Parts: sequence; structure tokens; C-alpha cells
Amino acid sequence: MTISTPRVVFAGAALMLAACAPAKKPQTAANPAADPRNNLKAGLFDAGEFTSNMKVVGKAVSPNGFLGITNSDLAFTGNYVIQGNYNGPVVWDISTPSSPKLVVAYECPASQNDVSVYKNLMFMSAEAQNGRIDCKPGGVREAVSKERMRGVRVFDISNIKEPKLVANVQTCRGSHTHTVLEDPKDRENVYLYVSGSSGIRPSTELEGCAGDLSASDPNSSRLRIEIIKVPLADPSKSAVVGRANIFTGLEAPPSHGLSDADKAAAAQQIATARASGAFIAKNPQSGADMVAPAQMVRPLLDSLAKARGGSTPNGADSTAARSLVQAAVNRMFANAAPGGRRGVEGSQCHDITVYPSLGLAGGACEGHGLLIDISNPVNPVRLDAAADSNFAYWHSATFNNDGTSMLFSDEWGGGGAPKCRAGDKPEWGADAIFDIVNDPSTGKKKLKFRSYYKIPTYQSSNENCVAHNGSLIPIPGRDIMVQAWYQGGISVFDWTDTQNAKEIASFDRGPVDGTRMVSGGSWSVYWYNGQIVSSEIARGMDVVQLTPSEHISQNEIDAANTVKWDQLNAQGQPKISWPPSFPLAKAYTDQLERKGCAAGAVSTLRTQIAAAEKASGAARNTALDAAVSAAEGARGCDGKKTDLLKKALQDLRAPAM
Repeated sequence: MTISTPRVVFAGAALMLAACAPAKKPQTAANPAADPRNNLKAGLFDAGEFTSNMKVVGKAVSPNGFLGITNSDLAFTGNYVIQGNYNGPVVWDISTPSSPKLVVAYECPASQNDVSVYKNLMFMSAEAQNGRIDCKPGGVREAVSKERMRGVRVFDISNIKEPKLVANVQTCRGSHTHTVLEDPKDRENVYLYVSGSSGIRPSTELEGCAGDLSASDPNSSRLRIEIIKVPLADPSKSAVVGRANIFTGLEAPPSHGLSDADKAAAAQQIATARASGAFIAKNPQSGADMVAPAQMVRPLLDSLAKARGGSTPNGADSTAARSLVQAAVNRMFANAAPGGRRGVEGSQCHDITVYPSLGLAGGACEGHGLLIDISNPVNPVRLDAAADSNFAYWHSATFNNDGTSMLFSDEWGGGGAPKCRAGDKPEWGADAIFDIVNDPSTGKKKLKFRSYYKIPTYQSSNENCVAHNGSLIPIPGRDIMVQAWYQGGISVFDWTDTQNAKEIASFDRGPVDGTRMVSGGSWSVYWYNGQIVSSEIARGMDVVQLTPSEHISQNEIDAANTVKWDQLNAQGQPKISWPPSFPLAKAYTDQLERKGCAAGAVSTLRTQIAAAEKASGAARNTALDAAVSAAEGARGCDGKKTDLLKKALQDLRAPAM
């Protein structure tokens, strides 16, 4: 079922219709066509750059053997960044952010080689056919082989300079991505949710895989997420312990057609192909002209030449073949297996973000966005689902810190196409922002659509650009996120008001190549202990920091930087908490002032906080008590922020002697 505006469909235990407010357009600049990020100089290592309210403090070029191979996702442990690469993981030391140091580049080819960490363990996804159980290059030639690795690898990184492979956990559909889930009730194991989007393996290669059964059959490998249990005492015994079906009852999602930019590009391609003598046919599904694939045309020409006793097709054969191409195209589409937006199934998860402290997960599952109960890690239960005809491919999910909102990204075009052009709709290839509310009729949580967000710039047709991976930045009292947009660069935006997300900082480069589409840009970008680290697909890695602006104060940046983590997997979202600090109190004060709260109260607050910071002991407590009293002057403007400020001040009081 579809709602025409904003065309969002929701489903719980069964698909159901939800009422929506009129579509909220993405926040864009007054004139995106004039955005400074447009038309930056192209180049691999000498591209033009633009920053807004950010500064690039460090860059690293991928090492030999890995440069030119796709860089993928990031994980963090201690002072190290682990960067996935289709040739294996690369470890960087960012103790000095301005000068990242290569620690090790471990050859282990596969894709996507997305990485995550848990204590002394590293996990890495493998989905492509070229993965081997021994990590050696060269792939596996046989169609069925026990040497092939498609699943999740487990490494011991106690010595991070020498990762040790301790387990290969094979899965039926490989592992495109995976998510580490720490169960607060189970300290002996850690769990992995595996998102596999490729074809189902034959049972002769991996016992138990069943691709010939319907999804409703409990033994089917279709429409399942595989769950791996990792015993921390002996990770070599990691194994699949469950296959959860969280897709039951979901209907085929709505979809949209080509954008104006796509139509113009397609028309140009057809015109060029027709002028060069290519074979043109009608796509029987869309009715649009298409270039008949060479692997279809060549056998037709060869058979016509052979029928007249020739060995080489001539002009007459070409003329005759043109009348046969349309029928061949029709047969090709008629024989294609029904499937979804990427591969065999239309409802496999691409990414699952877990929020263990809340017992919730967000599943970005190709055709749907899911809200999932993970209170029992091996038996996740779908609470609600959303489908949206503006979304081509639900790709990733992020909760806000208090778990009252969630953002899904749309990887329209699969990440390899230009989707930020002037002729691309701003709600396509964007983020969809939802509030998480209680359904009074069921008592369960559900998703309520609020708005879209897309970067307010026009990128060129030579830049793959669409919403991708990101994380929260721990600015207290606000929901601030940094997100990768491939060659659209990185964007920092405020979505505290879920109906009015607004960009507040950015960093972008020109295209890798100004004459053709060459993949590049930021695959993932995450905040970690004061640094914003971006995995650059074609170049290496960037380290970026926020700078103060009218949108974010230095006090807010300083308060964020008091948050320290030992490790981070962005898909395993931690609950952010802030230690007592004067920057925290001053950040809340700045936010009251930015909102236009009582100037007199804010001025008094600043005076009292400054006095408290300079004092100690009883004198500090006296000044803090005065500041708490002064904070009440802002209650009428923002009661919630006033309470946060008062608590921050009270937490700074020195203990009584």
C-alpha cells in the first residue's frame, strides 16, 4: 500500500497503512546550483577541496597493493583505525591525528571486507566468490569448493601488528556486512548479525543451505539473517546458531522511476549508440529504449552468418538480426528470476544497527526499514517496518542518542552512480528521518515518518554520490551526525528537529576523474574520540575536525571531546554519556543563548560559571549554586535544556569535606 505524499508505507506484524503529514522537503541551500562544492577541480591526489566549518588535519594514502583497490568500512580500537579494503584490512595508528601511521596491511582478498572489533577480536565480512579460507589471493576456480570463504572471518588482534585468523564462519549467502551485538545479559559470548545479499550457496558447498525452498519453509535459506555466536573463551568455536526470519508478511515495496537527470543521460546514451549502429530494443518492463547487450547480439549475428554458409556476419545479417533482437530481449526479461533491488531477494538486510542498551535495532533491509526488538539476541522480532517509493535501497540506520528517532539512508544506484545531480530529486538517494513512537493500539513501538535530508549541493555526472554510512557526533543536548556521501564528500547535519534537518559543516573534493565516472569518495565517516575519520574509497583515509561556527560553539566541540571510547563499531551504537566538565555546562549555556533565551539569565550564567571554574572547594560550590539559581531564568524558554544545564552544574560540585 502506498501513500502518495510522502509515499511512505508502514508495517508491523502485518503490513499496515499509517497516516502521514505532508512531505517535508530536504533542507537545501538557497541555491544549490551555486554551492561552493560544485565543479571542484578533478584529480586523484590533486583534486580541488572545499571545507565548511571543518578542517582536514591528516591524510593517509593507501599502501602499495591496496591503493587502487576499494577501501570500505571502518572500526576503531584504542588509537587504531582498522580500515576494510577489498584486498584485506589495513590498520592505521592515529595517536597523532595529523600524521596517521601505517601499522599493517594484511592481505586477505574478498569483498566487502567490512570490519568490526570486540576486545581482542576483529571480524571481517566476505561475500564475493574470490574469498579463500586461507586468505590467499587467486580466488577459487571451481564452481563448488570447500576452499571458498563466504561468511565472517574471526581474527585475534591481541598483537594488532600481526592479526591471527582463528575462525572462518561460513554462511549461506556470504556476509555483505555484519553487526556485533553485545548482550548485556551474556558476558561469555558476543553475537554477530550477518547481512548477506548474494545468491544462496549450493548445499554441496555448505551443508544446510537451501535455495530451492520457499521463504515460508522453516528450512529455507531465503529471507533470513544468520546469527553467529562467538564464545569469548574460545573464538575458534564461533558458529551460526540461528537464522531469523524478520520479513514475514512484508509486501513488495513501492518504487520510483528514473530522475530527470537519468532520463537525459539515457537519451544521450541511446542517441550515441544508435548513431554508432548499435542494436536498440524496448525494455519490456519499462517501455524505454535500451541498448541490446553484446552477448545477446553476437550469437544472433553468428547464427545468421552460419545459416547462409558464411563465417563472418555481413550487412544483410545485421539487418536481419535487428528484427530478431526485440524478441530476444523479451525472452531475457521473461526468463529472469523474480527478485529484488539487488540480487535474488528483495528483503535481505544490507545493514543492521543495534542499540544494545535499549534492546532495539534498526534494519536497513533493501526494500524496507525495520524497527527490531533484540532483547533476545538469537530471536530478534520485528516491531514495525516502513517502505517508501522515494527509497530505492534501504542501506543503513542510525538512532539518535535517546532512541526516540531513527534515520535510514537510501543507496539509490548502489553507490556506483551519480545521484546528486541537478536533475535528481532531493528526496531520492537521501536520508529518511523517523520518530519512534508508541502505538496506543498495540503498546508497541512504531516508526513515524518526519522528513528527508540530502546534501544541499549538485555534484557532476562523473561523481558517484548518494547517502552512505555515518555516525553521531556527541554534541550534548543535540542530535548531530556526520555522514559519507561517496564523491559528495562528508556532511555534518543537525537533526534534533526531525522535521528540519540542516547541514552545518562539510568537506568535499572534486571527482577522481573529470572526464568519466570513476568510483571514489567517502565510503564511511565516523566520529571517534575527537576525530572525524573518513574511509576514502580511491585514495586512502582522511582525518577531519570540527571548527567553531554559528552552528557549533567551541564549548560544544570541547564537551564532545570529553567522550572517550576504547572501541567503536558504528553499527553497534553505544549510549553516549558525558563526564562532568565545565565545557558541558558551557555548551548547554551556548545552546540556550543560540535559541534566544533570556539574555540577562545567560549573561549571569556565564559570569557564575566562569567564577566557579576559577575557584575551588567551597568557593566553587558557592559559585555553582549561584549558577544553578541563574539557570532557572531560562526555564520559560527551554525547560528541558535548563534541567540538563542544572544537572551539569550540580555534577561539578566538590564533595563536602
